[in-house]
Order: sequence, then C-alpha cells, then structure tokens
Amino acid sequence: MKKILLLFLALFISTASFSQGILNLFGRSQDLFKLLSEDKYTEAYSYFDPAFQAKVTEANIKDLWAKLSEKFGKMENAGVVSSKTEGDFYTVILEVKFANDSQNFLLAFNKTEKIVGLYLQPKSSAAAYTRPVYADTALYKEKEIYVKTPGHSLVGMLTEPKKGSGYPVVVLVHGSGPQDMDETMGPNKPLKDLALGLASKGIASIRYVKRTKVYPMDFVGANTVKEEVLDDALAAIALARTLPEVNKKQLYLFGHSLGGMLAPRIALLAPDLNGILLAAAPARSLTDIIVEQNRYFFELAKDTTAAGKLMLDSVNKKLDVTRITKLGTIKADSALFGLPAAYWIDLNNYKQVETAKKLKQRIFVAQGGNDFQVSVTDYNLWSAALGKKKNATLKLYPDLNHLLSSQTEKGTLQQYDGPANVSSVLIDDIVAWIKAGT
Repeated sequence: MKKILLLFLALFISTASFSQGILNLFGRSQDLFKLLSEDKYTEAYSYFDPAFQAKVTEANIKDLWAKLSEKFGKMENAGVVSSKTEGDFYTVILEVKFANDSQNFLLAFNKTEKIVGLYLQPKSSAAAYTRPVYADTALYKEKEIYVKTPGHSLVGMLTEPKKGSGYPVVVLVHGSGPQDMDETMGPNKPLKDLALGLASKGIASIRYVKRTKVYPMDFVGANTVKEEVLDDALAAIALARTLPEVNKKQLYLFGHSLGGMLAPRIALLAPDLNGILLAAAPARSLTDIIVEQNRYFFELAKDTTAAGKLMLDSVNKKLDVTRITKLGTIKADSALFGLPAAYWIDLNNYKQVETAKKLKQRIFVAQGGNDFQVSVTDYNLWSAALGKKKNATLKLYPDLNHLLSSQTEKGTLQQYDGPANVSSVLIDDIVAWIKAGT
C-alpha cells in the first residue's frame, strides 16, 4: 500500500545503524518542516549537525523559510516521497505543499540522525500519470464526495457509470501509509485506474484520501488500524448505502495490501457487504512480511559476506520485539520500529485468514507473481484456507506486481518510477466476479 515509499511497511537494509532508525528519520524530516511552519527556528536549527551549523546560521534558515513562504504561501503539509542510503549518509526527499505550490526538499542525515545537508530539489521531470486505455471517458463520470467521522472529513471521489442506475458500488481501501485517494506512487495511481476501469464497465466506486495523510498529528500517540483504516472504511460503506443511484444490495469492498489484510475484519463490522476483494493481501503477520522483504533486498544486493549475513540476521532478530500480543511492561504509545506498541498488538491479535474462513460473504483473492512486497507465499496461505469454499474465488496473476500492473520481473521500488496501469485482465475479472453476484 503518505507519500512514503512503502506500500506496506518495507524496511530496506543499508547499514545496521540505519535499519532501525529509518522511520524515525521520516518523522524527524516532517517534524523539521512543522517547526519551521510554526516559526520555531531555534528548535528546528537543533536538528542540524554542528558541522552544518558552522556554515549555515539560524538566521540563514529563518531567511530561507521567509523567502519560501513569500513565494509559495503558508505551508500545509510535508510528506516523504523517497529515501535511500548514500554511503555513510541517509537521504530523505519530502514534498512540501504550500498554499500556492509545492516544493521538494532533500535532507541528508548522518548516523547520529543529525541533518548535514538541506537542498531544494528541482521540479520533477518524471513521467506523468497516463489514463488507462480501458477508461472510456464517454462511459463514466466523477463527483467529489466527503467521507466523514467525528472530527474528520476526508475528500473523496464517487466514480460511476454515466448511464443507468441500480449498479453495484465498491469502496476502495488503500494500503499502508498516508495515501491520497488514488494511492499515488510516482506516475502510478492504482486506485484511480480501478475506479475508472470499473465505472467504464458499469460499476461505481468510492475512494477517499486516507486519514493519515490529512490528519497526521492524530497518529502521534497510541493508535491502531481502527483509527488508520477501519473507521473511515466503515464510514465510506455507510455513505455508499445513502447513494440513490446504486444497488444497496450490491455493496463491495476492495482492499489493497494492508486494506486487503483488513478486509475480512471490515466485513465482520459491515455484514451487509455482498463481498470483499483482497488484492496483494498479507496472510501473515506484518513482522513476517518485513522480514521477507529484508531478505529479498539483501539477496538483490548479492552480499555473500559473513558480515552481511550477520547484519541481516541481526536486523530481523531485532524485529522480534514487534511480535508482541499484549502490553506487559511496555506502554501503548511506545514506538516499536516507528509504530506504537498498541498498533502491533492489535494487528498481531487479528487473524485475517481465520476471520475470512468464517465469512459468509463472497470473497475474491488476487495476487501478483511479480510482487516483492507481498509474495506468493501469502497467496498460498489464502488458497489453502479458502480454496475449497464455495464463496471464495482465488486467482494468481504471474506477471502482476504490488501495484497490480504487468511487469517482466519482480524488481525493486525503482519499478514504480515508470508509468503502468492496473492490469486490464484483473479489471475484467473483478467486473465478471461482481456481476456474477448480482
């Protein structure tokens, strides 16, 4: 499944010192810009390494921010776009949105998590999103909607056929991280592709901005997937029930990655759903997924040294702390690899496969063979549990990646820099499966 380059929660191996602190650096990067936006220059200046401070004064930082504010207007939010290791340093690129425009910044951190470099990035020349060929603008229309819960209002989009009424409607639920309504990743917008493809074939959908993107400060203390995903998904389903043009007996939920993992849980809370669709959905624990991702990237690095293997084992061993199922002496808001203990406990006590087995609603499970974030291992677990159930349909797409587009290999996150649309084969299969239930 936040502009952080994590569809689920991939931790990438670089050095042992950085592997535990990557998410902390994301937080520090965003906190820096929050302090600047609040004119707290002294606090912001403390984030910089003394060597940097010797060349750039606090007054210089204040002057720079004043010029940026004059040019772009008041800052609205800052989201992580990408990150990578650069020798002994770790770089984080953020997109900072102001009232009048946006600007990307690159921050370079040393091993003490102090900033040693701050650079304005030129406007991206990356490829732009391309509407899929199966999206026929003559067949669908879009209308802005709002998914509301107490204290929160999330802008969204109702995409529906231009003609007819009484059509099915699907609520689209994102993967992890602060996602926009399209689940944008570079020039890729998988949820938008799905919405346009479904509407072109007679099926409406609701998609919305994820709460973690609009209300990031709500997630400072102890929180769980209830606040991150469940409450808003249920609110979107409730909204779907009020739409006069849709068939109230044909409500579906499509969950991608983390959204797919939680889809069975949502189905229990919304028993009037006619069915759920799980795409690239983990069947295992979040910790197991991260461990597998670490191993995958380590293998790609082709590090055959004993020291490298020891580092991998050490990092994955340290992840054991995230397997907790109860608090004990740990506080609910204690950060474990960037997420509160309460979050890990909630997920670890949730058994998505067992929950899905008990559901009476229809289930469609889709998995890509070229997905390096959630692998075929998870699909096999879903298949073993649901394969013989009459209400379940499972399909493995050998060529699809985590963004549900066709690829020639698994690859790395650089694959997401190129534009690719959700597979038309998958779109057709979803449409056929939904219409078979009408």
